[in-house]
Amino acid sequence: MVTNLPLRKIIHVDMDAFYASVEQMDKPELKGKPIAVGGGGKRGVVSAASYEARKFGVKSAMSGSLAIKFCPELIFVRPNFERYSEISKQIRRIFFDYTDLVEPLSLDEAYLDVTKNKKGNPSASLIAKEIRARIFNEIGLTASAGISINKFIAKVASDYNKPNGQKTVNPEEVIQFLEQLDIRKFYGVGKVTAEKMYQKGIFTGADLKLKTLEYLEINFGKSGRYYFNIVRGIHYSEVKPYRIRKSLAAERTFSENLSSEVFMLEKLEHIANEVSRRLKKNKVAGKTITLKIKYSDFTLQTRSKTLTYFISDKSLILETAKQLLYQEKLNNSVRLLGISLSNLNTEKKELPKQKSVSAQLKFEF
Repeated sequence: MVTNLPLRKIIHVDMDAFYASVEQMDKPELKGKPIAVGGGGKRGVVSAASYEARKFGVKSAMSGSLAIKFCPELIFVRPNFERYSEISKQIRRIFFDYTDLVEPLSLDEAYLDVTKNKKGNPSASLIAKEIRARIFNEIGLTASAGISINKFIAKVASDYNKPNGQKTVNPEEVIQFLEQLDIRKFYGVGKVTAEKMYQKGIFTGADLKLKTLEYLEINFGKSGRYYFNIVRGIHYSEVKPYRIRKSLAAERTFSENLSSEVFMLEKLEHIANEVSRRLKKNKVAGKTITLKIKYSDFTLQTRSKTLTYFISDKSLILETAKQLLYQEKLNNSVRLLGISLSNLNTEKKELPKQKSVSAQLKFEF
């Protein structure tokens, strides 16, 4: 059991194949069929795949052409982010019926701290079950959940019984749960790191736990301490209800590669217009403009300029993006352009205080 640590009751709720499930809910003719949200064809990319499509190996970030090879019957659906955002807000309203300590990670997942909750329910497991039932009954979608003493373990646990399930890792079960876990299941261990760990004989949490802090820092740099702590159930990060936006961006992938700056100006105007629209919608402005260029060989380049004043106007964004475009010669033909604004005028908000619960107290999950 993890001792001498602040224990909290954290739920990680993760919607099941969210984008694809919304499309299947809105279009009954798609239910039970393999669908991919995103673009088909050689230039398209899969944003999300239904569970029917995943059985064939289709997954997010896969090219549309490869997805079709895996699943010839695959149906592509254009994404409708306004609809996904609308549903996400409905789900979030359910969360706030239980606690104000809600930290959204994206449209389809969030952390909830229910150590002290509005229902006065001591069982985080029962709260998670009730939330999932309400999402299904009130909205029509399924969700999975992980419940444990901190965000890291709750996040890992939410993937354990997907789809439409939940997993509780009680305080006394944490160490055993982590020791038995495949290293690929550790949140924060990506594909490259997992391969490196495999090469060093680290396949499970138990293997990772045998390594000293010095060994992990030598072999994995700054992440070494993180790996050393998480395998021992140590993760101090609190649920942060207000995530301060640090940047805002828009980008566009072209159906044909562009080889001249002249052909890119019209595209940049559309992108600048979208960035400006998003800035004004969120009531923010920024000082640093970054132009993102992805070449036909998939190499990526960014060019940035920081102004002395905040901007959100399309014409100023476009003018600065043009300067960055002509700043130096292009390395190759271009398949994608993007514009982002950072160094925003968002002010830090004070977060609600979270009280710790001593590990020595009885902690019902």
